[in-house]
Amino acid sequence: MPIGQVTRGTTGTNRLRRIDRWIAQLPALRRAEHPLVVDLGYGASATTTLELHQRLSRVRPEVRVVGIEIDPARVAIAKPFERPGVSFRLGGFEVPGDRPTVIRALNVLRQYDESEVAGAWRLMVERLEPGGVLVEGTCNEVGRVASWVDVTADGPQSFSISLHLPSLERPSVVAERLPKALIHRNVPGERIHDFLRDLDRQWATHAGLGVYSPAQRWVAVAQSMKDAGWPVTGGRSRWRLGELTVAWASVAPA
Repeated sequence: MPIGQVTRGTTGTNRLRRIDRWIAQLPALRRAEHPLVVDLGYGASATTTLELHQRLSRVRPEVRVVGIEIDPARVAIAKPFERPGVSFRLGGFEVPGDRPTVIRALNVLRQYDESEVAGAWRLMVERLEPGGVLVEGTCNEVGRVASWVDVTADGPQSFSISLHLPSLERPSVVAERLPKALIHRNVPGERIHDFLRDLDRQWATHAGLGVYSPAQRWVAVAQSMKDAGWPVTGGRSRWRLGELTVAWASVAPA
């Protein structure tokens, strides 16, 4: 029997574009001999799975994408949209079928208790091929605010946020869309609280750069966070997209 709970199924065109862009540059995907990516809990329509394949096939034309849903009715709705490189099947956290290179599990764990996250991560990671990555997180309904964790066989590795900079008032808006492992930890004394506090502070400090572009302002924020000791990875090419990635240990629950 599939392991997990039926989600609300909310989905929409371009909702997961920021996460897809992240997955497309993952070394695990780029280096895989036969890349297989699972879209776990794709929701009430096939939209996000089809978009995922379209985007990833630009960098790996031979990629296979499998949408997995725990609700048989949703699988039946998606089946007519199968095409070369894209298929749909019934399942849950046990991730049936071949071992994937990447599992994308977005907006799946929001309805679960925080205590259930580690177990769900473990089940999914155990199904990955060697060197594979689980990308688990949350985004808002239109995909302008997103955050996720990269998890491997060695545990969670990094935490990323991605924000639509032209409409951004303050970075801490992402607090409402943190992964389940962090969303209840945004309180004084927790690392994620310190991280978001410092982000807001730097965003205000570099407000003057906004007259040139919000991207320049965000690049300055990212560099200042790095200079202040946060283990920021990547560089200007990622930062200009509204992304910021840090080592998981720097924001992990205390």
